[in-house]
Amino acid sequence: MHLARRQVHSGRVISLDVDTVRFPNGTTGELEIVRHPGAAAVVPILSNPTGPDPAVLLIHQYRYATNGSLFEIPAGRLDAGEQPIDCARRELLEETGVTAGRLEPLTTIWTTPGFTDERIHLFWAADLTSGAPAREEDEFIEVVSKPLSQVITLIKEGGISDAKTVVGILYVAGFILGH
Repeated sequence: MHLARRQVHSGRVISLDVDTVRFPNGTTGELEIVRHPGAAAVVPILSNPTGPDPAVLLIHQYRYATNGSLFEIPAGRLDAGEQPIDCARRELLEETGVTAGRLEPLTTIWTTPGFTDERIHLFWAADLTSGAPAREEDEFIEVVSKPLSQVITLIKEGGISDAKTVVGILYVAGFILGH
């Protein structure tokens, strides 16, 4: 139960609060919580989703926190009042330059509930049409297409380690496409 909140930092992407809480056993304590507005991410299926090995559109993106680049699915932060499906549609276009004729929800995940309230709403997309990306100034992205079987191998071997991407791809492969 929340008793009090003290904001320590407010930035462009996140804020940091120190909350005084009552724990389930009745004791109280302080917890640091990173506040995040939430995000949406999308698994774009480039070729026929019912085919034997559909192609998945990934981005290879520079991430300062990892000291390098990661393979990821397109994703981004929710704008104030924005619906997750609209964010997914916007980020797909901004980061890859494609629009989806079909955009379906998968699930919603907590990223790291031990210290943040961030949730990512996952979607999958098909019937893609090429357009032009509109990346933000700090986004350094290469768009790549890989067969689903290769993407799953990369996950298994540690070549894809971004959590939202791992969850999104495996969810689509196992529950949607039955691979």
